[in-house]
Amino acid sequence: MSAGIEWEDSGRAISVRVGGVEIAGYTYIPDDAQRESPRPGFQTLRTLAGDALSVFRPHDHTWHKGLAWSLPHLGEDNFWGGPSYRRGKDYRWLPNNGSMEHQDLIDAGMVEDRFRFSHSLAWWSQSREHVVDELRTLEISKSPDDGSWAIAFETSMQNVSGHDIRIGSPTTEGRENAGYGGLFWRGPRDFTGGRILGPDGRSGEELRGGRGEWLAFVGQHDGTGNHSTVMMVDDHRNAQHPPEWFTRSEPFACMGPAPFFSEEVLFSSGATLTSRYSFVAANGESTEERLADLAEAGRQALENLKVGSTR
Repeated sequence: MSAGIEWEDSGRAISVRVGGVEIAGYTYIPDDAQRESPRPGFQTLRTLAGDALSVFRPHDHTWHKGLAWSLPHLGEDNFWGGPSYRRGKDYRWLPNNGSMEHQDLIDAGMVEDRFRFSHSLAWWSQSREHVVDELRTLEISKSPDDGSWAIAFETSMQNVSGHDIRIGSPTTEGRENAGYGGLFWRGPRDFTGGRILGPDGRSGEELRGGRGEWLAFVGQHDGTGNHSTVMMVDDHRNAQHPPEWFTRSEPFACMGPAPFFSEEVLFSSGATLTSRYSFVAANGESTEERLADLAEAGRQALENLKVGSTR
């Protein structure tokens, strides 16, 4: 225990607590159906006050998994789950839902005042072709004074398929303004209709497809009436920085940096692609000044997570 952070490993999931509240639950050995593209992710996210910040397997999109690294168009394979969008054919259920499978635990424990978890994964297509090896590190830290905490996330993917792969999105396949794919957050049902906020005072769903270093969402919780703010920050070292963003407030709350939104990225055979982001969770609503502070907290979390820490 350090900085008020406690953690536990069940053998398939990590639980992180602060003050008795489980703020994060990361399942690294999922048991989801193949059609949902089984993959590790944060099934549980809560504020320090205990308010829920995510939904797992919502009825409208059972393949949405709280906060998870999810790619709908890795070549012909779908590592997002659900049906695949194909040009001129809309969404179709195809036998292409791959899985990200835990291989080895590399590190789990406290590093100074932060909790770190690292593991290796193998990505398999539904036909059991081994396409990607991944090294992933998460660090969870708590702010000492402003009611917030943060996840720093790094993924390092190596193309082991033996051939080049193009990574895209439904938009690169022809669906307008639907460039989702990457580190994707699905908010709780009571955040529907909440406020999407961006840098420089910009707001609203018109931020979908726009570029920026960070994006935030403010919602209000049923029951308690509390407000909460979540923010995602893109690392300035990412290849597509600042990224385009996918976000919605209706009919559900979601957001994520979408590095393959409108243009395919060539993932050459043998190449390694590294991406880094932070997710910041805060009690209460946020002014522009507080959003700037939360963005700085997200940057600091990324700086503390040393580049290449998964290697």
